[in-house]
Amino acid sequence: MKKVLVGMSGGVDSSVCAILLKNQGYDVYGATMELFKSDSNLDESVTDAKGVCDILNIPHYNMNFKEEFENCVIKNFIEEYSNCRTPNPCVMCNKYLKFGSMYEKAKSLGIDYIATGHYAKIEYSDKYKRYVLKKSDNLDKDQSYVLYNIPLNLLEHIIFPLGSFKSKDEIRKIASSANLPIADKPDSQDICFIPDGDYKNFLENNSNLNNKVGNIVLNGKVIGTHTGLYKYTIGQRKGLGISYQTPLYVIGLNKDKNELLVGSENDLYVDSFKVKNYNLLLVDEIDNPIQVNVKTRYKSKEAKAVIYKDGEYIKVDLLTKIKGVTKGQSAVFYIDDIVLGGGIIV
Repeated sequence: MKKVLVGMSGGVDSSVCAILLKNQGYDVYGATMELFKSDSNLDESVTDAKGVCDILNIPHYNMNFKEEFENCVIKNFIEEYSNCRTPNPCVMCNKYLKFGSMYEKAKSLGIDYIATGHYAKIEYSDKYKRYVLKKSDNLDKDQSYVLYNIPLNLLEHIIFPLGSFKSKDEIRKIASSANLPIADKPDSQDICFIPDGDYKNFLENNSNLNNKVGNIVLNGKVIGTHTGLYKYTIGQRKGLGISYQTPLYVIGLNKDKNELLVGSENDLYVDSFKVKNYNLLLVDEIDNPIQVNVKTRYKSKEAKAVIYKDGEYIKVDLLTKIKGVTKGQSAVFYIDDIVLGGGIIV
């Protein structure tokens, strides 16, 4: 019987993940990761996850990855904002924690596979002669964007049981049928270590970022002041504190001069950009230009583009201009519903 370690947060998705795998005949083990030092919800997560494991009659482990999370996710989050970039901490957490530290822990326990409640699919492709990461059948919940950084050699050791479901209602019905008390538990928020959603307050309390006044600049002319570049991201319109005859948007952040650059909506559109620290899943290398669809934010629409190597970067030439391409976010490349790979926008 094949063993699988399921990352369990105490939520509906990961709990149903465990149910489905047990029903498929796997020897299932549950694991709740302790990730950050001030997690006020940890006790609830552990209690709920352990309660589900007790109902399913499977073992449950607590795994302390707080140091790894601090080093790989929190520090990166602070460093990126300090350098006027807008990070996606879920991408880092998936790479280093869920599909890094948790996988290593599973191996040390003699467990063959790891599984999570992510909405995505991993299948063997006869066409590409390898395991591939694909979009979920539930496109509204699809999370393939934040999973592109999984190491290629791990794909065959990962299971995403929820990828074939069309709706969250189906998942909740499975939880209800199993008499799980968490069947109606609300979905969790985006940034787990900032439960109140106030990332600016988090940065001010956990770094040397503070209210450093600088100029707001439009076409080289100072039109106002800001109180810290970390409070802004590309495309932002609200919260600028400026009255102007036409709508203004953040179009750039100049760290050296501590200037917030603003302009019109048209100034947000770009026809190309580059990515670094890329991870390729569908090909071993980009030898020739490849036409892809690209997403530049988790909730953004896909755009057609051609990608090719440019030194240490991948260059992305868009077939139609798009707006809001933001340094620090990820660009993820798709061929149909398969993730080719992705990288960090520079």
